[in-house]
Amino acid sequence: MTDTDFGTRLEALEVRYAHQESALEEVTRTLLGQEQQLRALAKLVERLETQLRTVLPSGAATNDAEPPPHY
Repeated sequence: MTDTDFGTRLEALEVRYAHQESALEEVTRTLLGQEQQLRALAKLVERLETQLRTVLPSGAATNDAEPPPHY
């Protein structure tokens, strides 16, 4: 293998590494954004559950009721 071939291969590897590093950073940013959205949605669900419990009578939110006739 000549020095030119080695240099070309090394340069190609460096370019691939740079692209992969960039892609990894983008995936990380996306993942962090989704984590923030998930936390916000979890808080919203908790608030809605709390509001639902205060609005509904104590036994109305359970699934103990008889299933609809089409079952």
